[in-house]
This record gives sequence, structure tokens and C-alpha cells, in this order.
Amino acid sequence: MARITINGKTIEVADTATILQAAKLHKIPIPTLCHHPKLTPFGGCRLCIVEVKGMPKPVTSCTTTVGNGMEITTSSPYLQELRKTVLELILSDHPNDCMICEKAGDCTLQNLAYDYGIRENRFQGERRTYAKRDNNPFVERDLEKCILCGRCVKACDEIQGVEAIDFGYRGFNSKICTSYEQDLDCEFCGQCISVCPTGALTGKLWIRKGRKDHQEEVDTICTYCGTGCTITAHVKDNEILKITSKEQTMNEGWLCVKGRFGYRFVNSPERLTRPLIKRNGAFEEASWPEALDHVAKRLVEIKAGYGADAIGGLSSARCTNEENYAFQKLIRAGIGTNNVDHCARL
Repeated sequence: MARITINGKTIEVADTATILQAAKLHKIPIPTLCHHPKLTPFGGCRLCIVEVKGMPKPVTSCTTTVGNGMEITTSSPYLQELRKTVLELILSDHPNDCMICEKAGDCTLQNLAYDYGIRENRFQGERRTYAKRDNNPFVERDLEKCILCGRCVKACDEIQGVEAIDFGYRGFNSKICTSYEQDLDCEFCGQCISVCPTGALTGKLWIRKGRKDHQEEVDTICTYCGTGCTITAHVKDNEILKITSKEQTMNEGWLCVKGRFGYRFVNSPERLTRPLIKRNGAFEEASWPEALDHVAKRLVEIKAGYGADAIGGLSSARCTNEENYAFQKLIRAGIGTNNVDHCARL
């Protein structure tokens, strides 16, 4: 453990912790843009700078490890002015279209500009512009809103191990590139969208579907496999607009392509909403009690007439592990056969 002093308060933290981790552990706010708790430190945005007694200039708190006896100042007029200047430099090359941006109200950069009261920008000059030509089906890439924080690159590399994107070019021409600047072609897990602090990366399926404040958030379980990832459905007018996942869940906010983008079947007009029973060669709608009674009656009749092994159970990989366990218990213990399987190849 290391004993350090932050803003006059003495605390003890693990000697492997960074200053930013120590501050967050004790609820001391330090602004960041490029930092993400699940990714390795980058130190690119320079907003998390702090003053350490004995060091000649401010240091990035996300990359600086604590030391015993360290005296740290996280907020001062000098630091506030430096951070405001950094924000102004970032915003000097950023489009001012917050009114139509998908991330408005949920944008870290916008929130920081509000906190630091940035109304006008002292730094005006040439702006980067990019052609929007990516024809991939899921991820909308608006590189003019990219602040080069590197979160998407790290998530693609460190979480997914895919490396579909990376930094390209140098200086003013730097940007996040795909291989040979082709259309994005990857697993489309959407992890890059989930970590992007601005509107540079959004989902094409929910563009202009509604602001965050107009959506109801419903926590539920993903139905695509038995892993049981926790997801949050953003609902408006009884329709799912998009799917996200919170960091404080068993899957730590990460999702696969099916969990993040495969939700439109819920509101499909072809989806069955009531049980069907075949009568006289045609399916007819029935109530759940009627359908369950019909199934139970036929299972009893078939077992009595032909034996338990005349019956087989086929479950679904979209069910939870608990539901599949209960199903096989019904087939094996209730009916008395081991003819049970399920399709895991969605």
C-alpha cells in the first residue's frame, strides 16, 4: 500500500494504482476523454492532468503510478485553465452540429464543454473533412467528430482481438483507419460504438430514431445464447430502438453482434404472438392454458401408446441455461426418455 495526499486528504491505495484510479476510488473527480477503465491507459487527451509536488510540470493521472508520500492536486485555477485550453483545441476541429448529433445529451465532449463554459473558441483554422462512404450495415462512422482518443482501437484490439481499425497517417492528417481504408469489414460486435465518447461512432439501425431522454431503459437478458449477457433495451412507443449494456454487469458492457444489433425480430410483423394448434390440417390461434393442456394431453397419450422413447424434446439455444435445464429435466425425469437436444447453430 502507498500513503498519498490528494487535495489535502491523506488516503491509502495499492502501490500499483494510478493517480486516476486512486482518485476515482475515493470519488475525487478528474475529467477524462480517452480513458476507459477496461482498457490500458493511453494518456492522449491530456485532460486528466494533475499537479504532483516536486514534479516540474503537470502529469497525466491515468498513466502515472502513485508513490508513497506523493502530494497531488487535482484541481486549481492553473489546471482548470490548461484543461479548458485542451478542450478548445479539440473543439477547434470539431463540427458544431450538436442539435442533430445522435450523441447529444450523452456525449462526454459536450458535457465537458458545458462544465468548462466554452461558448466561443479562440482557435479557428483549417478543419478536417472526410467523405462518408462506408457501406457497412451496422456502424456509422463520422470521422469529423473523431477526437483521436483511441478508445475504439483499444477495444477492437484488447477486448475483441480483431484489430480491424488503427491509427493512420500523421499530424493533422491523423485518423482512425480500416485496412487500406476500405469499408469497415469485421465481426461488427459494436464494442467500438460502446466506448466512443463522441458521435464519431454510432449504430446505423438507430439513427434519428429518438433522443436518449425520450427513451425508456429496460434491463433484460439477451436471448441469443445461454451465456446470459445483461442488456438494456431502449424503448420508445413500445418499440426497441437500440440495445446497449451497462459496465456494472456480468458481461461488463461487452456484447456480440447478435446481442447488440439483432433485435429487430421483436417488432417484426411476422413474429408469432399467440400459440397455434393444428386442427383439421390448419393452424388456429389458441390461449396459453389451452395450448399447454393440449401438449400435456398428447404427451401422456403418446407415452401410454408407444412408450417414452417415442417422444423427443428439442430446445432452443436462445433460452437461458436455467430454462434449458428445466426442459431437459421435464424430458428425462417427467417423460422418461433421453431423447433431448437443442440447436446451438443460430
